[in-house]
Amino acid sequence: MTKSAKDGFYATGRRKEATARVWIKPGNGNLIINGRKLDDYFGRETSKMVINQPLQVLEQMGKIDATVNVVGGGLSGQAGAIRHGISRALCKLNPEFRSPLKKAGFLTRDARAVERKKYGRPGARKRFQFSKR
Repeated sequence: MTKSAKDGFYATGRRKEATARVWIKPGNGNLIINGRKLDDYFGRETSKMVINQPLQVLEQMGKIDATVNVVGGGLSGQAGAIRHGISRALCKLNPEFRSPLKKAGFLTRDARAVERKKYGRPGARKRFQFSKR
């Protein structure tokens, strides 16, 4: 086993304001997020599904252990950041995984973020109520 394989493979994932630092290594499917199990950290089934998508596409469920440190954003953004990080780490683990992950769109950084509020308006796009008289 090479040094990097023994220590695991590291990658960073981002989504909205969230940043996830992900370490993966071959194992039996343990997923630790900020020191807590996946089910303890995320209550929503959708978030759990989003995180497991790269592993399901590659049929690696229960074969990879992941340790994640995620900061910033909300739970939905954090789930997307973790998915991005896991996908990038899986590519380092096995370069053959890149093609199916790329096809599924998991390696692309989702650039959508909250639009900034503009001056003279109550929000990013909303206008104050127009009064004719």
